[in-house]
Amino acid sequence: MSLVEAVAVLLAGMAAGTINTVVGSGTLITFPTLLAFGVPPVTANVSNTLGLAPGSLSGAIGYRAELRGQRRRILVLGTASLLGGVVGALLLLWLPSAAFDAIVPVLILLGCALVLLGPRLQRRVAARAESRGGLAESGAWWVWPSVAAAGVYGGYFGAAQGVLLMAILGIGVADSMQRHNATKNVLALLVNGIAAVVFVLLAFVDVPFAPSSSAGSIDWTIAGLIAAGSVVGGQIGARVGRRLPPVALRGVIVTVGLVAVVAFLV
Repeated sequence: MSLVEAVAVLLAGMAAGTINTVVGSGTLITFPTLLAFGVPPVTANVSNTLGLAPGSLSGAIGYRAELRGQRRRILVLGTASLLGGVVGALLLLWLPSAAFDAIVPVLILLGCALVLLGPRLQRRVAARAESRGGLAESGAWWVWPSVAAAGVYGGYFGAAQGVLLMAILGIGVADSMQRHNATKNVLALLVNGIAAVVFVLLAFVDVPFAPSSSAGSIDWTIAGLIAAGSVVGGQIGARVGRRLPPVALRGVIVTVGLVAVVAFLV
C-alpha cells in the first residue's frame, strides 16, 4: 500500500467513525475506498469491521452522559446484538454476497420510513403497553428479536445498521432520540466487536467447521489505519450528534439512509 492510499484509508476511517457515531453507514465510505484500491471484497469487509470496532467504542464513550440510567436496557438488548453479530459474521464467510444484495436497500428504506413515522408509532406502542401495565425498560416484546436481526445484518455488512437500530429503538422504546443514539452506539459496538472476534478466531484458530474463506481474510494494516481514523471520528461524531435537536437528527438519519440506498443501487 502506497503512502497516498494509506492516508486515504486513514481519512476514510475518520469520516466513517464520525458518521457511525451520529447515525451509521460509515461503511459506505470505507468499503468502496478499499475496493477502489484493489482489496478483495471479503478482505475489505472483514478488515473494515475490525477497524471500525474501536471507533464504535470511541463514539459510545462520547455519548456516556446519555447512557446513564440505561444499564439494564443495554444488558438486555446487548445480548441480542452479540448473538446477531456472531451469526452475521459467520454468514459473511459462508454465503455469497448476492444473498443479501437484494434485501439491503429494502431494509434501509424501511428503516428510513420507520424513523420518520417513529413519534406517531411510538405513541401507539406506548399507549397499548400502558393498557397492559406499561412498557418495559428494554421496550416492547419485539424489540429484542428486531435488534438481533439488525445485529445479523451488522455482522454481515453493517452499512446503515444505525438507521435500522434507531428505527427500532425510536418506536419500541420510550426515551429521547439522543439517548436512543447513545444506545445505538453501544449496540453497534457490540456487533462490530463480536464480529471482529469471530473473524480473528477463524483466521488464527484451526476450527473444524470454519469456512475456508476465513483464512487470510484480515489485512492488519488496513484494519489499523481504519481503527486509528475511526477513533478520532467517533469523538467528532459525538460532539456533533449530541448538539442536534430531535428533528434535525431524524433528518440526518433519513438523508444518510437514502444516500445508502442510492449507493447500493447505482
